[in-house]
Amino acid sequence: MGLRHAKTIATRRIHKRLKLMKYHIISLGCQMNQSDTERVKTVLHSMGYSPTDDEHEASILGVIACSVRQKAIDKVYSRIAKWNRLKNRKNLITFVSGCILPSDGEKFLKLFDLVFPMSELPDLPQMVSQYGIVTPSSLQFFSGEIVKPQPVTKDSGAQAGILQPVSIKGMPASLKLNPGVDIDRFWHVDPTYSSDFEAFIPIQNGCDKFCSFCAVPYTRGREVSRPSAEIIGELKQLVENGCKSITLLGQNVNSYGLDKKGQEVSFTELLRLVGQYGDASGHEFWVYFTSPHPRDMTDDVIEVIAQYRCLAKQIHLPVQSGDDHVLLRMNRKHSMEKYRHIMHTIRTLLPDATVFTDIIVGFTGETDEQFENTRKAMEVFKYNMAYIAQYSVRPGAASSRWEDDVPADVKKARYHILSQELLKHSLPFNRQLVGKTVRVLVRGNDRKQGYLSAHTEGRIVVRFAADDNSLIGQFIDLRITSATPLSVEGEMVAVDVEKLI
Repeated sequence: MGLRHAKTIATRRIHKRLKLMKYHIISLGCQMNQSDTERVKTVLHSMGYSPTDDEHEASILGVIACSVRQKAIDKVYSRIAKWNRLKNRKNLITFVSGCILPSDGEKFLKLFDLVFPMSELPDLPQMVSQYGIVTPSSLQFFSGEIVKPQPVTKDSGAQAGILQPVSIKGMPASLKLNPGVDIDRFWHVDPTYSSDFEAFIPIQNGCDKFCSFCAVPYTRGREVSRPSAEIIGELKQLVENGCKSITLLGQNVNSYGLDKKGQEVSFTELLRLVGQYGDASGHEFWVYFTSPHPRDMTDDVIEVIAQYRCLAKQIHLPVQSGDDHVLLRMNRKHSMEKYRHIMHTIRTLLPDATVFTDIIVGFTGETDEQFENTRKAMEVFKYNMAYIAQYSVRPGAASSRWEDDVPADVKKARYHILSQELLKHSLPFNRQLVGKTVRVLVRGNDRKQGYLSAHTEGRIVVRFAADDNSLIGQFIDLRITSATPLSVEGEMVAVDVEKLI
């Protein structure tokens, strides 16, 4: 065989191997998980893998999980059962990361090849090369010692080129993932953004609030603030590259910097730095944040939003319940009096702002009277959007020790009552937009053929007739022609040609 022919065969083998090196990731849960997924993609790309929408083509299959909702966890179990059946036909690696409760983590270790906290993402290439490894920093036992897994060798029965799992012997029943360790290493991974014009920037990880219904402190650990210089640096790079909509992410964004007093700016000052850059940059963009906690929401946050153009006039302020007694059992650490003050400040300083919220119905012990107080709160605050959830027990959260005593049919009925309450109050706001010209960001094709979908600065969904996909990712002006409770429709006024160039 000639040298040239041998090189040709070797090249073909390399190309064939690269063609097989594909990954498929499923991201469940909140925007933070979506943001985490963008960094996972970067690491996989650095390993030579390319994305595929077809999981049957992939040799690495991953889930960014969410233990906060049982439905999301049920999806994980359903998916891994399917993936493990695929292993009968091909060699592949499965992994899970994200928000994982200790109880779920124990079960996942028996089902997935790799289980790791997001803080260990930079070590993923090493984990894949030693298929089945569980790194010491990812696991913390309540009792006993961590058994260090051994790398796969020929002596362990691995065939050349075939990855084999490593058994972990002596594993105690109780296992605790330690998600907050070395989160700075994770933040130093540059994300592979999912959009050219919309992006998430994580500013914080974890939560110290310990709401009795919530599993986040157990899945993501305690609050850790990302260095403000890194946040501003990432934001500037995004804006310079044409990004139009940026969301600052954290489990409790307005407690940013409290874990590093004297070393970091406060959340208000971080927003001020963003606003000052926005004024000086000459670029048009909107900056959002989610989610704040009413306990830490101060007037100066709202004041700084009112001061700077790029800080979007949209506030997501979870109320969870409109009853003080329920809030106390939820361990929310704020009263309705405090919440009403915040809402009054928003309506005074940001009269055109939209307000979104989160509400839980059927929390343990919630009476008809307490639920009625929540309905009345919706009537008073007139939210533009409310994400309403029927309470479900999450293992590890404090409320899991209490009886889930509100019947499912009662929860469902209360959910529908609040849903109708939302529609009743969101419609008047949308109707007052009719006849006005508003600035919108075009986001993609609408479900209705021949229409594009956009949203206003207040994140009101708008659709308009257009067949020019070059508008996607651009700001344009629309005249609103009609309204429904959760969206409006408009017609194009003019395209800012200069911004399209």
